[in-house]
Amino acid sequence: MYIHVGGEYVLNSREITGIFDIDVCSVEKRTRNFLLINQREGNIINAAEDLPKSFVVTGEKTYILGISPATLRIRAEKRG
Repeated sequence: MYIHVGGEYVLNSREITGIFDIDVCSVEKRTRNFLLINQREGNIINAAEDLPKSFVVTGEKTYILGISPATLRIRAEKRG
């Protein structure tokens, strides 16, 4: 199953490790470090046109999205 996550990006749901609310998770130091390390390594893809609302972690990349985790869940349920 594939999920449109914004812009030109469509992800295979099997590759998704997790979908996270950026406001809730970025409070944690570990999460901020995770995102910073991934940014330094070039593994961040910013697909948010406006303010980021969520991020999706796959095996290779982390996608910063302007779509809420709830909307992504609805899209996944419609496909499943």
